[in-house]
Amino acid sequence: MHCPFCQHTDTRVIDSRVSDDGATIRRRRVCEACGERFSTLETIELKLPAIIKSDGRREPFDARKLRHGFDRALQKRPVAEEQIEAAVRAVVHQLRMTTERELASLRVGEFVMAELRKLDHVAYVRFASVYRAFEDVADFREELDRLENDSAAEGQLPLLDDAAPRAKGRRR
Repeated sequence: MHCPFCQHTDTRVIDSRVSDDGATIRRRRVCEACGERFSTLETIELKLPAIIKSDGRREPFDARKLRHGFDRALQKRPVAEEQIEAAVRAVVHQLRMTTERELASLRVGEFVMAELRKLDHVAYVRFASVYRAFEDVADFREELDRLENDSAAEGQLPLLDDAAPRAKGRRR
């Protein structure tokens, strides 16, 4: 490892620590020539499948795009950052487990929807509306009905309260 300060080729590891999630190792190093200290991160490098877009284009998997999709769906929702990170890691893990060299973007979207469904039903419907290209209110209603039928088993609050209509501008 070259020293980032003097470019000397001989550096020594003085401390190593595994990250909380166990996926990276942080190494504290010292340069033998100039004495400066710096940190490096060591991660496992696994080849993730290329993503085949709906128009046939192929692109390398981009974890930032995945995270951005989660962030957009979960915007202004009461979901902890740790839960979002865990969901992103779960999707990446599923991608690794496919062992395929190429994967349709539709399949990645299914993985994301499964994780969003566990996290937050509103975020799930937001994502599904774009992903499945809902064209009218009936499409939303169908998805909400499916969620309502399954939500009792998942322990989330109902999406709609049919007992009392909400007044405009008032929040519960």
